[in-house]
Amino acid sequence: MGATFTHTASPLPPDIRVMNGVAGLLLLAVALAAAAVGVHWLARQPAFSIKSITVEGDVSRNSSASLRANALPRLSGNFLTMNLQQARAAFEAVPWVRHATVRRVWPLHLVVALEEHRPAAYWETKAENADADSDAVVDTRLVNSFGEVFEANLGDVEDEDLPTLAGPAKSSAAMLAMWRQLDPMTHGKLDEGVARLDLSGRGSWKATLEKGAVVELGRGSEAEVVARFGQFIASIPQITARYRTSLVSADLRHESGYAVRLAGVTTVTTAPKGAKKN
Repeated sequence: MGATFTHTASPLPPDIRVMNGVAGLLLLAVALAAAAVGVHWLARQPAFSIKSITVEGDVSRNSSASLRANALPRLSGNFLTMNLQQARAAFEAVPWVRHATVRRVWPLHLVVALEEHRPAAYWETKAENADADSDAVVDTRLVNSFGEVFEANLGDVEDEDLPTLAGPAKSSAAMLAMWRQLDPMTHGKLDEGVARLDLSGRGSWKATLEKGAVVELGRGSEAEVVARFGQFIASIPQITARYRTSLVSADLRHESGYAVRLAGVTTVTTAPKGAKKN
């Protein structure tokens, strides 16, 4: 009668199992590293170079030549390796570009959508604590339609009839909003616009009209200043018509009315010749 023998493998010692596990992990790490190197090498091959860039959106201020000169030197990488956030920043660094989006389109193509600044006014930043009459201007730039200050060649807008806003830093949006309320009022009643709007560090407003008249608006909320100016605009045409002259200046900072100065009109009397002075 034959005998049957069963062999049961004895478990590996713990240290051997650990060594096998570590060896397996090392092999996996080497394989992954090799794959990464391969992918990195493949991604940098000339075959993945960007073949074309399409620019969409509002590009009235920039030509293809200016975009190439200003943006392309800032781009790095190819279709696979290019950092799209950095690419967007490169296009947003181009003069007149407010916002850019960049996306990949296969094969080997970039599509760039641009939004340009739309100039609404010149901007003069006043020195801190400067009053409304101060000429202490720190710099001159432009304000876009959103009330944002931006850098651009001022010569690009010299043929455009833009007002000037002058005030403390970070007040451009509030000043543009105020100008947008005051300007239509003067066009409707005086047939001229607000050419310049000043705001002092203490919150006092001053408007200069297109024909040169200066109107001190004083302080207050936006609604209060607009209401005060509206009352003045409603009545001043009657005054200038009565005296058949033009407005030189006005001061609306009085509680019960306003003071005006008219061209050729004075309230100072001159003593007759030979009269004794007291």
